[in-house]
Amino acid sequence: MSESSGEAVAAAVASAAEAGGWRRATGIAGVAIGVVAAGAAAGVAIERLTVGRGMRQKARVALDSAGPYGGLRGTPGTAYTEDGTALYYEVDDLGPEAGDEADRAPRRRRLFGRRTPAPVTVVFSHGYCLNQDSWHFQRAALRGVVRTVHWDQRSHGRSGRGVTQTRDGLPVSIDELGRDLKAVIDAAAPEGPLVLVGHSMGGMTVMALADAFPDLVRERVVGVALVGTSSGRLGEVNFGLPSAGVNAVRRVLPGVLRALGQRAELVERGRRATADLFAGIIKRYSFASRDVDPAVARFAERMIESTPIDVVAEYYPAFNDHDKADALAHFADLPVLVLAGVRDLVTPSEHSEAVAGLLPDAELVLVPDAGHLVMLEHPELVTDRLADLLARAGAVPAATTVDGYGSTSSTGPG
Repeated sequence: MSESSGEAVAAAVASAAEAGGWRRATGIAGVAIGVVAAGAAAGVAIERLTVGRGMRQKARVALDSAGPYGGLRGTPGTAYTEDGTALYYEVDDLGPEAGDEADRAPRRRRLFGRRTPAPVTVVFSHGYCLNQDSWHFQRAALRGVVRTVHWDQRSHGRSGRGVTQTRDGLPVSIDELGRDLKAVIDAAAPEGPLVLVGHSMGGMTVMALADAFPDLVRERVVGVALVGTSSGRLGEVNFGLPSAGVNAVRRVLPGVLRALGQRAELVERGRRATADLFAGIIKRYSFASRDVDPAVARFAERMIESTPIDVVAEYYPAFNDHDKADALAHFADLPVLVLAGVRDLVTPSEHSEAVAGLLPDAELVLVPDAGHLVMLEHPELVTDRLADLLARAGAVPAATTVDGYGSTSSTGPG
């Protein structure tokens, strides 16, 4: 099937929707994404046999109203990119409980050569179709311990739609995201040492920043964490599908996404109509554990569902073009954490192993029972390794203990 065939499929979906036949339209859409959904199909089928649709809808409403995740807020700010896109960020400043400044000042003078240095700032960059709240557990644990910045990538979360994309119709590039991160740093952390933390696309953003602004890395960055990410060759990822299936997806998906993105309003109605199917797919490609808290799973669904289809389409080409292996050299002399879930189907752990291979002094952590959203699936482990990185980078005293990140394991029956 060619890319033009993919566009024809998408046009058929939109045409059916315009005619009022969303049941037929979603059936056509199901054919278009059937290969992608193959890995999740069995789980979805079992769920449909055991749980009625009305019950699933009620459960989603209950989880949305009761779920405590994603509610942390900090001091808001706006950074403006070179094309004028407004990027939303929040700062969690150090609280009085962060420790006795008199005890910490001598260490800071030795490390940074000033009497009253700016605090270390940890900047968190989120992944594709997520937002800053994806770091909920790590943010909760580090509050009052270290200064943090959380931001939404262009066209995600509370940030504005990318001006280059909406005005000029151009796709996003990873290089552009690196420049966006520089704009956030300039606005939210214009001075002082930095620790850069990125998940998936956020890790690629960190690499692009280093590629474009090596002086910034050399002068200010004291530590880096790359979680579930890749330095390139993403076009080879098979998403857990057989080779014939993934080849079909690669041929048809760009055209489907582009065509659907041009009919965003209609497609969003269709996404709501197929919420049950997509919930199964999201869970399949986000988590590997069987006992993930349903509220956390629903939290992840909400973040992904909130990303408009035209934004999904704008970003997709960037991943095949991404190649930042050479940029990793800028992190060679820094404390680096490379962490991934062994069962990650989106950015497989082999990609993290390749990153660590280019950074032989990095700490490589592979989490056996974890998928792509490892920081939500195993928050305790991710936060512990991140806290250790912060200690090695001099961002917090070695004896600092972080807590309060909770658990995603279900404590209910069966």
